[in-house]
Amino acid sequence: MSKQTEKRADTVLSDPQWVSVVARDPKADGHFYYSVKTTGVYCRPSCGSRTPRPENVSFFLTAAEAERAGFRPCKRCKPDQRPLGDRHAELVASLCRQIGSAETPPSLEMLAQTAQMSTFHLHRIFKTVTGVTPKAYVAAHRAKKIRAELIRGGSVTEAIYEAGYNSNGRFYEESNRLLGMTPKSFQAGGADAVIRFAVGECSLGAILVATSERGVCAILMGDDPDVLVRDLQDRFPKADLIGGDTEFEKLVAKVVGFVEVPKLGLELPLDVRGTAFQQRVWQALREIPAGSTASYAEIAQRIGAPKAVRAVAGACAVNALAVAIPCHRVVRNDGNLSGYRWGVERKQALLEREAKA
Repeated sequence: MSKQTEKRADTVLSDPQWVSVVARDPKADGHFYYSVKTTGVYCRPSCGSRTPRPENVSFFLTAAEAERAGFRPCKRCKPDQRPLGDRHAELVASLCRQIGSAETPPSLEMLAQTAQMSTFHLHRIFKTVTGVTPKAYVAAHRAKKIRAELIRGGSVTEAIYEAGYNSNGRFYEESNRLLGMTPKSFQAGGADAVIRFAVGECSLGAILVATSERGVCAILMGDDPDVLVRDLQDRFPKADLIGGDTEFEKLVAKVVGFVEVPKLGLELPLDVRGTAFQQRVWQALREIPAGSTASYAEIAQRIGAPKAVRAVAGACAVNALAVAIPCHRVVRNDGNLSGYRWGVERKQALLEREAKA
């Protein structure tokens, strides 16, 4: 290597931009471009091509500068086009609009044909952008549509077909999971649903436990028992709320016991109601061991949606099953506590008890 080449290599190696190239850092995309003398191309910092020798690299602030210097755009990272992440987001947004406007839910094959890519590639991109698979998104949209149709007041049969089901039988196979009750009960605001509940006391204040026929549907904590009952009523405005008997109070005692002594464990049948994304987040929370914590970003990574950190925080915020779905075990990236639906002080207390267990 000549002295001039060696000096050129040293210059590039000392440039902070080289670190981004070696790391293929997507955060650096759009801030600069690099060219490779031996290939005659220029790339984004995140390009997945083989790392070039530093003596052959030059940096440019814009793609236009690189092209004026005689370099052509890399066919792999396409630096002359919008960032890949933006293009993927735009593509998925258009597919979501297609799903929303379709009379019948499109299949993965139909979506892939629209996107002009393989089903495997589309499945991966869709999940990366939205946090859920195309199938789960279609199911969630269909559930949302049938809820809207039922609330609108039409017949159950009309709602079923408006939501894209080809037969009543297919819908009724899924109706309990989608609505948490029969279509007629949902349409009536849960008028036929029976919710049993009781309020107990623990060292962290009042605690309300409620169950449907499917399992525990709410565990609420607070300072005022009346506020907790009103919260339950708001969740099930037309359900038949029945105060728990002596046998039911044993369930409340079990929940209180877990709050006081976490090492006792808490295994309960749960009636978990939420979107496909929320349910994936809540399942990930249940997999965090007692005495441990995870950040919102870590949860997003675990469910395969690394960019959905805010959505993960949103799912934690609407969790209505305190301690059973342990959103208190989720903290900020720096380890500090963030907001908690039932108060940061309770969150701190729960974590301290679990750490000692």
